Amino acid sequence: MAGSHVIDVENEVMPDPAGRILELLPAMPSEAVPDWAGARWVGAVDLESLNGYSQLRLQESLGYSRARLLVRNGAAVRGFIELDATDGSLARSQVEAAAAELPAAAAPRAASATPSITVIVCTRDRAECLRKALEAILRLDYPNFDVIVVDNAARSSDTRDMVRKEFPDPRLTLISERRPGLSHARNAGLRHAQGDIVAYTDDDVVVDEGWLHAIAAGFEQAPDVACVTGLVPAGELRSQAQGYFDSRVGWSKTVAPKVYSLADPPADLPVFPFCVGAFGTGANFALDRRAALALGAFDTALGVGTRTGGGEDLDMFTRVILSGRSLVVQPSAVVWHRHRADLEELIVQARGYGNGLGAWLAKIFMNPRTARMALARAPRGAAYFLRNIRSHRSGAGVPGSREPRNPVEAKALRTELVYVALGPLNYLLQRRLGRRRRAG
Repeated sequence: MAGSHVIDVENEVMPDPAGRILELLPAMPSEAVPDWAGARWVGAVDLESLNGYSQLRLQESLGYSRARLLVRNGAAVRGFIELDATDGSLARSQVEAAAAELPAAAAPRAASATPSITVIVCTRDRAECLRKALEAILRLDYPNFDVIVVDNAARSSDTRDMVRKEFPDPRLTLISERRPGLSHARNAGLRHAQGDIVAYTDDDVVVDEGWLHAIAAGFEQAPDVACVTGLVPAGELRSQAQGYFDSRVGWSKTVAPKVYSLADPPADLPVFPFCVGAFGTGANFALDRRAALALGAFDTALGVGTRTGGGEDLDMFTRVILSGRSLVVQPSAVVWHRHRADLEELIVQARGYGNGLGAWLAKIFMNPRTARMALARAPRGAAYFLRNIRSHRSGAGVPGSREPRNPVEAKALRTELVYVALGPLNYLLQRRLGRRRRAG
């Protein structure tokens, strides 16, 4: 892995010989110098590492006048702070003062064991992204893990050639899944996995050094845990599209540990367990392998690469809870994600998110049990949804930009809403296509 690609930012530091300046590397290297007024340099800092330093210098900070830092106390995640950094440096006192405003956080309980974990990365024709993700994964210090790369419906041999040439690691297995669709790919990885736990992540991420240790600890938070999700912060905020997407998703900022189960419904989620964004996202979650198989694996009518475009992760989270098992949100399990940098790519992503959400809702209402549960919660859910939409329509733009909302961003929101309405039809069509393929 190149020196600028970091796994655990706050521990990968380069002290000044005088012992007064702490150098911080970015969570992910920027692919270009930002030209957006709201751009923020992104990284992390461990408050316990600041002793002996008076300043922090931000590496690769050209073009950034503001910084966002994920603040930790050791393994405990405290939250995010944003500070002006016009010259690429921050005073220690400035960082500590901002961090003092964050809620206190107890140190997460370390895992008492290291269960076997199979990391599954599903990819399609993105060899360059995958290379960076694998470099970070294979540097993890977890003692008991292997990696499966699922090459899904590839149009070329680029991924296969790159993995075989550059990653001759005995822990890594490459398999092919010819049927297009992320659920098909996730299921192929699940079938081949040997670990007690399967941990899923994407090909456009950098995983934190303590990721698998935190996941293992998450499975010990309750006796019936079948799923653990983690924090997925933006690893780069150099464009308005990235800033807008970051402002739209909750799983990039959730730093409070949670245990969700039907036996103890949370008071702050009136539509539980039919919650969008509360449980996590597909870039960072892990399943008890046997429990996932018992649930029937992933719904192949959902997911990127199908008519529905998404929703398979949300569907799995909900099914875990509906099965009577627990889902744990473990913020100390961190995976940095590179959001789409182009505004037009944002439109494509909005289409997939809306489509997947609508498809998942259709599945909920096609099942008598879940339909009854959802209808009982529908009035409160509709009110929450409308409040959320109004807040985004009335917003002046993404946080920190001082700019009016870009017309493309407004289009992205409209596109997402349109495709929520189209999602049910696409789910029915995809299910019919699946039945025909099985019959043939």
